[in-house]
Amino acid sequence: MGPGEEHRLSIKQIYQGRKIRLRLDTIQKKDGKIISREIVEYPDSVAAVALDDEGKVFLVRQLRRAIGQTLLEIPAGGIDSGESPEDAACRELREEIGFGPQKLEGMGGFYLSPGYSTEYMHLFLATHLIFSPLKASDTADIEVVQVSLGQALSFISSGEIRDAKSVAALLLAKSIKHI
Repeated sequence: MGPGEEHRLSIKQIYQGRKIRLRLDTIQKKDGKIISREIVEYPDSVAAVALDDEGKVFLVRQLRRAIGQTLLEIPAGGIDSGESPEDAACRELREEIGFGPQKLEGMGGFYLSPGYSTEYMHLFLATHLIFSPLKASDTADIEVVQVSLGQALSFISSGEIRDAKSVAALLLAKSIKHI
């Protein structure tokens, strides 16, 4: 084993839900110590900075039950079975803000929390938006907010935007758009 390497001795599935699975990995560290790691297996996801022709960004305000707070975020969601990340981003935008992009640029992506989760998020910049709503049952309580990209960036500094995907994607969009 190299520096920091671990050897997985066993995997035990603890829980399987509709979207997530929780497993317990038994690990032998380089020094021989046996430990357990709880791993959340979660499918990949997408998020998009939707920027209209006037330089305004679409944000969504929604209750996040896990933390018991309402957050202001960029549109995001899961990738359905058989769906590409690009198709998922377009669908999520249509469901959450009612607009679809005529241009969708990849901005990379990242693991949301690799210390305990497998989820990888693909980021996009969506422009040349056209009104094209798509109904979804889980978006009824979403409030759509439109602000300038500059205002959205100031929401990061003020703490009004405080989720990692929105912070990362808005800063990436700023560097791409040179605003």
